Amino acid sequence: MLKVNDLVVRYGMIEAIKGISFEVDDGQIVTLIGANGAGKTTTMHTISGLLKPYSGEILLDDRDISKLPAHKIVELGIAQCPERRRIFASQSVEDNLLLGAYTRKDKEGIRADLDKVYDLFPRLKERTAQLGGTLSGGEQQMLAMGRALMAKPKIMLLDEPSMGLSPLLVKEIFAIIKDINEQGVTILLVEQNAKMALGIADKAYVIETGKIVMSGTGKELLESPDVRKAYLGG
Repeated sequence: MLKVNDLVVRYGMIEAIKGISFEVDDGQIVTLIGANGAGKTTTMHTISGLLKPYSGEILLDDRDISKLPAHKIVELGIAQCPERRRIFASQSVEDNLLLGAYTRKDKEGIRADLDKVYDLFPRLKERTAQLGGTLSGGEQQMLAMGRALMAKPKIMLLDEPSMGLSPLLVKEIFAIIKDINEQGVTILLVEQNAKMALGIADKAYVIETGKIVMSGTGKELLESPDVRKAYLGG
């Protein structure tokens, strides 16, 4: 579904992404793990059109999307749930969700998907009129994920969904990620909690200083001594 081929991204003279290549197949959960500053979020922003690559290509269903503006990429089926949630704090929960569907014109479909999001996140249903900024961190993460789902994506980009959450909430969020995937949404996950990410991933890549240094199934990387030493604390 998604292919990244020899991607290079620069900030001025600094090469943040140094020719990485990876694939996300239809129906998979694929994770990128790595330390802070490795290039994970830069990769996500480039796929979603917020940054433009210096060279290389990003293919969605064999179409190069690397030069398209971000809103066109959303229309083609890629929605990003950004790091630190980035919800609209002064808007209600429901308005935040409806903003996720801004590229859509199918009113009946939007209402049906809103109901699906409320089924997935019952806490949001209880707080439809509440301002997004008054929600807890976990609820804001659910809202950001629900907002991305309202775009009806083929592939969802999740950037650090566990950031700042308690261990109990992290487990809940990862269970929901699996549920979303089982409902037919392909997922590309960037996550510092390597153990949780690898535990649900079909395929995984380790990124260090802008380069992919290792890849395999989630299980293979969980069992790798190098990965255990660098990212799993033992």
